[in-house]
Amino acid sequence: MPRHVAEIGCGILAGLMATNAILKRQPYDLSGKVVFIAGGSRGLGLVLAREFIRRGARIAIAARDPEALSRAVDQLPCGLDDVFSIEADMSMREEAERAVNQVRERFGRIDVLVNNAGVIAVGPLETMTIDDYRTSLNTHFWAAYFATMAVLPEMKQRRQGRIVNISSIGGKVSVPHLLPYCVGKFALTGFSEGLRAELAKDRIRVTTVCPGLMRTGSPRNAFFKGKNRAEYAWFSLSDALPILSMSAQRAGRQIVDACQRGSAEIVLSLPAKFAVKINGIAPVAVSNVMSVVNRVLPSAGGVGSEARTGSESSSPISPSWLTTLNERAALQNNEI
Repeated sequence: MPRHVAEIGCGILAGLMATNAILKRQPYDLSGKVVFIAGGSRGLGLVLAREFIRRGARIAIAARDPEALSRAVDQLPCGLDDVFSIEADMSMREEAERAVNQVRERFGRIDVLVNNAGVIAVGPLETMTIDDYRTSLNTHFWAAYFATMAVLPEMKQRRQGRIVNISSIGGKVSVPHLLPYCVGKFALTGFSEGLRAELAKDRIRVTTVCPGLMRTGSPRNAFFKGKNRAEYAWFSLSDALPILSMSAQRAGRQIVDACQRGSAEIVLSLPAKFAVKINGIAPVAVSNVMSVVNRVLPSAGGVGSEARTGSESSSPISPSWLTTLNERAALQNNEI
């Protein structure tokens, strides 16, 4: 390699390291900031709304269910002047842009955008339809894209802002019986990582969040196919065990911390961190393990391609004492 090329490369690397060090020393002050959370009426979105409020932010939340939105507002620990709810399907461009404009009209600006809208369909490959993949991509990728593109002009003009994209361990390692979900989350991860690189020049920090299993209570509102009761049992049980999952409140604190630092990425829970590391080193081994896991998961059959919610898929295993932590989380996080 020519000497001048090496010198240029070292100079660029040194500059990047210095910039990163400066950013770490200057956490983003959330006091008085306006945070818009897409998918903020329940689960992790509601947990994040509470945590942002605790740090002094004003909150706007968007979701499709007006009743869930109303309950969420009642549960948020702040005055009505500091919280705003919007009924919107963020996967529709017109509704996403309208929601962003409504937040601007209410609060004057958007300082932090959190793309948290999500949907989960659980079942073997044979039960998944084209619509399942479309729904996942619309919810996880296009909703984030529409909201992001709507807030970027004002953030670029101010040369300031934060965008937090809630992806998943399923956006890093594809998991059996969650293929449509993983496809949507992989798309969001790719968009989020590239977005950070493109927006660094505008001083807009993008954080990609990849949680593992969290006790949010969300399995009750997920969709299950095939042998839906068996699918719900393994999924809700995995989501409730302390060793495999982490509390939503702890996850929320770490996500908001990452937002304030301007971190590029945060992977949540020790099992998720381990899976990402091993997949980076030995992807073939991880794929082989996943194929073994797939063999012990429920086979196709049951309701086939029809979808049942978790609350419609109860069994002696779930809900039970084994899923107590998740049932408690469902009550706390507006999932019931």
